[in-house]
Amino acid sequence: MSSILKKPLITEKSQVATDKLKKYGFVVEKQATKDQIKAEIEKLYSVEVEAVNTMIYAGKAKAKYTKKGVFAGRTPAFKKAFVTLKEGQHIDFFENV
Repeated sequence: MSSILKKPLITEKSQVATDKLKKYGFVVEKQATKDQIKAEIEKLYSVEVEAVNTMIYAGKAKAKYTKKGVFAGRTPAFKKAFVTLKEGQHIDFFENV
């Protein structure tokens, strides 16, 4: 069974949410449900999850202008999950680095 969690979402905005609100961001499979995400995080990080909020981020159109013409494409769409942990719980993404 492959993991439905692709990678942690580590941006400046997500770090502020982590510090102030105890919310952690993850990029997950598009078909993953909130219950699956909650179970996977509780199993993988040994924490108790209070809530899961998800959103599907639509890919953006991109264009590259070259001598041979315009190459149009898209960035891929992905799903974000923001997980709120119960009081006193935390996840350390950099413990094994």
